[in-house]
Amino acid sequence: MHKEYTFYFCNPLNFLLNFYAMKKIFSILFVFVVLAALFCGFSIKKRLDATSKNPDTVLLEVPKGSSAAKVSQILQEKGVWDDALAFKIWCKINPPALKAGWFEIPAHQKLNEIIAIIESGKNAVRKVTIPEGRASWEIPAYLKKAFPDLDEDRWNRLVQDPKFTRSLGVEANSLEGYLLPETYPFPIDADEETILKQMVAANLKLRDELKEQPGESMWNTLGNWHRVLTLASVVEEETGKTDERPLISGVFHNRLRIGMPLGADPTVRFIFRNLTGPIYKSQLNSDSPYNTRKFKGLMPGPISNPGRKAIEAALHPAETKALYFVAKDNGSGEHFFSSTLADHNKFKDIAAKNRGE
Repeated sequence: MHKEYTFYFCNPLNFLLNFYAMKKIFSILFVFVVLAALFCGFSIKKRLDATSKNPDTVLLEVPKGSSAAKVSQILQEKGVWDDALAFKIWCKINPPALKAGWFEIPAHQKLNEIIAIIESGKNAVRKVTIPEGRASWEIPAYLKKAFPDLDEDRWNRLVQDPKFTRSLGVEANSLEGYLLPETYPFPIDADEETILKQMVAANLKLRDELKEQPGESMWNTLGNWHRVLTLASVVEEETGKTDERPLISGVFHNRLRIGMPLGADPTVRFIFRNLTGPIYKSQLNSDSPYNTRKFKGLMPGPISNPGRKAIEAALHPAETKALYFVAKDNGSGEHFFSSTLADHNKFKDIAAKNRGE
């Protein structure tokens, strides 16, 4: 008995047709995958290249230890960036080194720009300009424009607190004179103590800088930085003319050398906080050691916070024989200088005529 075997032979034509059919299917699938990948890539790029929603600059705080997810949440709450997925994708591609602090996010920023701001660690600041010659109790008026919640009472207590003063490296009972006038970038969350520390640090930095300058100065004559600031504060208050400051300083140095009272009205105004208007006879007779109309030598301390130019004038007075000066009162802001009382009285008469008296 014979078994019958059936042999199936592959038709070469069918094989080729099946091969090309499969190849076509794979090609279509490949194109589809590529197109899908391109679409996804384009979609992701579009989301990453979008700009923030905030129409104005937004201030936000990133607490210490905040994760990327926490920062994403903060950005959403502040109305800056609401695409959490895009933020997550960016952080996966470019793991950020996010810093804690206060940051200002300008309007319409791209995601990479927002993250760069937070990575920089450059905290948001408020710039405040403190004019020259302001007493410590006048300064809060300028600070409150940027820091409306500033506590003036605490400010004044700290200024007059000897323990706090010495903790900042100031050998005095008050910070009067040690608050250097200039434009400061204060931290956005600065309080009274932080601001005072920054201003005093700027003052002491200037001290160290001036000590290193070559040339003759009156360091030895004045003795120490406190006395330099004390004299500079009077120079500052006597004139707003930069070119006159060395001359006025020269007059005061001459008076100190011969034991003549400084005779500076601003020191009397300081006693009574009478910054404008007439000075009364009773005030001129004050027994306060700040009354340079009555007592010889320098006062116990500064009467305001002098700027760099006044400090330099105190250290580098002009060579002059003048012992007197009086405001011309002709609108120029300038003074008459004289070496004798007779000439001084003549100039006082001219000044009175200029005032229409």
